[in-house]
Amino acid sequence: MVESMDRRDFLSSVLALTGLAVTNPGMFDGIISAAQAQGANDAQPFSRTQLLLDARKLAQTGFVEPRLKMPEPYAEMSYDQYRSIRPKGDRALWRGEGRGFQFEFLHTGFLFKQPVQMFVIEDGKARPLGFDRDNFEYGPTIPAPEPGVDLGYSGFRVRSPINAADVWDEFAVFQGATYFRAVGKGQAYGLSARGLAIATGDPRGEEFPNFRAFWIERPGQNATACVVYALLDSPSVTGVYRFTLRPGEPTTVDVELTLFPRVELSHVGLGPLTSMFFFDATNRTRVDDYRSAVHDSEGVAMWTGRGEWIWRPLANPRTLQISGFIDQNPRGFGLVQRSRDFRDYGDLNARYDLRPTAWVEPVGDWGQGAVELIEIPTEQDIHDNIVAYWRPREPMKVGQEFSATYRLHWTNRIPNYPDQIAKVTDTRAGLGTREGFRRYMIDFNGPNLPPVDQLKLDASTSAGRLINTSLRQNSASGGVRVIFELDVRDIQLAELRVLLTANGQSVSETWLYRWTT
Repeated sequence: MVESMDRRDFLSSVLALTGLAVTNPGMFDGIISAAQAQGANDAQPFSRTQLLLDARKLAQTGFVEPRLKMPEPYAEMSYDQYRSIRPKGDRALWRGEGRGFQFEFLHTGFLFKQPVQMFVIEDGKARPLGFDRDNFEYGPTIPAPEPGVDLGYSGFRVRSPINAADVWDEFAVFQGATYFRAVGKGQAYGLSARGLAIATGDPRGEEFPNFRAFWIERPGQNATACVVYALLDSPSVTGVYRFTLRPGEPTTVDVELTLFPRVELSHVGLGPLTSMFFFDATNRTRVDDYRSAVHDSEGVAMWTGRGEWIWRPLANPRTLQISGFIDQNPRGFGLVQRSRDFRDYGDLNARYDLRPTAWVEPVGDWGQGAVELIEIPTEQDIHDNIVAYWRPREPMKVGQEFSATYRLHWTNRIPNYPDQIAKVTDTRAGLGTREGFRRYMIDFNGPNLPPVDQLKLDASTSAGRLINTSLRQNSASGGVRVIFELDVRDIQLAELRVLLTANGQSVSETWLYRWTT
């Protein structure tokens, strides 16, 4: 396992955390205000129903951006200073109680300057958790705060013995805006999830909601799942979330959300995932790097409501690219790390071969909409430049609450992937046989893939033309290889599509790719 925060994580969070500030307790009603008014040691009745009422009432008021003025030297902590502040393991919540989970709270500072209210739910009552400097070890360059100085917590991480019975591994962390991450057994942190995306890729600018408070439910003895509630707030919407975390192989997080729009939300993303893609074998012409590939995720996969499986390799484009995959009642989508061999990357520090796939499995019908993919140009591997989410076709109206449920899998393998469908195991691109052409190679593999003489190749492009198209047996892998060239003269963009069929039926994923100048 790697630690929950590294330099790339800090730098890639800059955009998301710009302008965040301290929670203003006076903004809350009901559960929160009652608990805070009674003091840190007094518990008040808690229910999800009451929390929903509080969020609905909050949505009917104008958004007031909280402000924070952290005292020196904590206001301008450097990366290294912040990294030197570490939670004490022996102070973890429920340590030694045999509850299957331990929680450690994270300090404010550096990019994480927004304290988030923390509560513990025990026996149906919520008790506030006040800041305690004794929960941390402070490094030599940053002193512990004076007694009585309340710097608050910026988030929390969760531990459970998922890799060995006697080791409490960190498997999930919630910190910054509505970001959270998780890993399954044997995995290392990679991509992130978010509670909600608003206007991602919009030229007018993206809005980043915040989780302003968390309620952590005390697990039972030897529990295999834990529950966390959260209150979301932003200028456009409030909302209530219930997360049920189940660590293991894979780790799953059930997400139940209810939103109360303050304004009409015409561009909102459910189940948003954020990742990094720098280069692979399809697009390394701008990169001089010893590694074979650098990415937390290599493709977006989708299981449509019609039952079609789609695979779209990711790219690091020269200009911002936004793609939409229209569907009705999707069965699943996610950002996928398919290559699991260390030699596919060659990076001993990052271990991209251990990064998880994150798969969103909707519960119930999500109606009409599209999986939207945002690909942002980047010149370094420190930036999260990939975003994918479900965008409902219909706007969310003011005064109408919206609810959705999904299961988020942190896994090495897409759940429910059918064995009878061949999947894309490799995509490569390079110069064609003549100037102005690009050559593509796609490998399909699957245990039930028919022999090549029984297959039909369906290859097309939205612009330009395809030449030298071929389908042949791959004697090395046992699968088949598709090769074609795309004439890119006089075009700026082309949508490519490849599918294998036999006897009129699909026998492979649908491979999609966008070529751009």
